[in-house]
Amino acid sequence: MTIVWVLLGLVVLLLAVSALRVGRTTVLEYERGLQFTRGRFKGVLGPGVYWHLGFQTEIRRVDVRPARVAVSGQEVLSADGVAVKASVVAQFRIADPERAVLGTDNYQVGIHTELQLALRAVVSGVSIDELLRTRTEIPAQLKQIAGPRLRALGIELEDAALRDLTFPGELKKIFTQVVKARQEGLAALEKARGETAALRNLVNAAALIERNPSLMQLRALQALAQQPGNTLVLGMQPGAAPIPLRDRSEPELPAPGVVPPDTE
Repeated sequence: MTIVWVLLGLVVLLLAVSALRVGRTTVLEYERGLQFTRGRFKGVLGPGVYWHLGFQTEIRRVDVRPARVAVSGQEVLSADGVAVKASVVAQFRIADPERAVLGTDNYQVGIHTELQLALRAVVSGVSIDELLRTRTEIPAQLKQIAGPRLRALGIELEDAALRDLTFPGELKKIFTQVVKARQEGLAALEKARGETAALRNLVNAAALIERNPSLMQLRALQALAQQPGNTLVLGMQPGAAPIPLRDRSEPELPAPGVVPPDTE
């Protein structure tokens, strides 16, 4: 009879343990656990192993590592009515798991939506020319607009970058023509600068020749010396003493060191 009661006690105990459903949840180092007891939030748990009654306690794990989200294909009208398609990549992390889970039904959708609204606010507030000129400042503006809104949801926006900025086809052709015209203008300006420098050098050379007329002859001699096969004829200036010529009737003087022959 005693054995029967012992067996019945064991059966009741097993049924009770089965009904209690004791569970174990492991929260990893890069996670935080949100504990709910009978549907009510009790607190945020750090990394560790937790035993709990499964029928009344639930621990929801939340990954708090930095993550990235992409917002692509957003067509926005600029301030001057030009349709621009832009895409953004952002890095975020969950700074407050309680707010991220309890403050919105899906914080991933909230991040995507806030980045969309921030991008539209940035692009629609400037003209297309100003957008091109200040496109490197768009990430800082996105963080300034979307950062406080996401912080209210427990999300810390760490970084934002403009991935693509696409313009309509006709506008691309116009921009290409503008860039081409700008480059041609720079080339023409550089050519004009070179011609101006050359003319300035000619003016300086003319002034030097005017002060020293012999420079022209020296320059001509230098130019002829650089071109082989030319015949050079030199003229005498008026009043210059002529070079005395040897009379053919006079005997030819011997070269130094040569003894002349005897003549009879």
